[in-house]
Amino acid sequence: MRYVERKDVTLPGSVSAKAKAELDAIKAHRNDLDPKKGTFEFKVYKSEEIKQALEKLFHGKCAYCETFYSASAPVDVEHYRPKGAVAELKEHPGYWWVAMDWENLLPSCIDCNRKRKQKFPGTATSLEELWKFGKDARNFEADQSGKKDSFPVASTGTWLVNEETDFGREPALLINPCKDRPEQYLAYNVAMVGRPAIVHSLDGNGKDSRGNASIHIYGLNRLGLVQERTRVLRQLEFIADIVIEVTEIADKVEALPPAQKVGIEQVPGRLRMLRERMLDELVAMTEPRAPYSAMARAWLEDFMQKFA
Repeated sequence: MRYVERKDVTLPGSVSAKAKAELDAIKAHRNDLDPKKGTFEFKVYKSEEIKQALEKLFHGKCAYCETFYSASAPVDVEHYRPKGAVAELKEHPGYWWVAMDWENLLPSCIDCNRKRKQKFPGTATSLEELWKFGKDARNFEADQSGKKDSFPVASTGTWLVNEETDFGREPALLINPCKDRPEQYLAYNVAMVGRPAIVHSLDGNGKDSRGNASIHIYGLNRLGLVQERTRVLRQLEFIADIVIEVTEIADKVEALPPAQKVGIEQVPGRLRMLRERMLDELVAMTEPRAPYSAMARAWLEDFMQKFA
């Protein structure tokens, strides 16, 4: 998960007008005392304008796990504050009054958004075990994940109701990539050789840990996601090994006596040019458009410190 500046993309005025009309409609629905009125159907958040704006803002990636959702399934337009219910508080009606707000909408892949059973590798799983047993999910523990209507808050607070909008008073536990800095709460084990790319909480595992709550509810360590992140991590490490090897060869050639460098004088320079191209490739894998860029950025920072 990486921080995304929401103001970089705005919605057209036509969507705002539709959102206002739908808000008026749901207020009327809630005031209707007819027991046969049924449930209110939210529609505006599903509009193509919103889907396109979210795709542009997040580069076609899930806001939570950074997977390219468009490659396998259509996007789920997800409500950070759930619109119709709160799983942790049965009597809560959901945040219906912000169901159409641009600030409350995020693009999500199906696995992060829909509650269902997933397989998870343990924190002690080795890379060898991940590849050896990865084809058979029965080798890993199963648990429920997926956000759906979940919206836990810290034990020191409570949920807002009755059209309240002072969300600064609501101690939400789930990380919002457009409001929070995920790197303050989440870290990847990128420096651990031989381990898959599992994400860890930086603020502990207590009941008010935002990192732990987000990892569990979004399912950020589900098996398929860990496997894909690990493939990217192995690619980063492969390029890095070549960078180191090329640098060492260039240094050795450059250190040769002049008599031994006849005809190969340009080799060190060309090798260093090749090294710079590979370093540029590593940087490109940390850019917002790249999958799992937050993990790649953390890895590159660690590598550059060692390489320097």
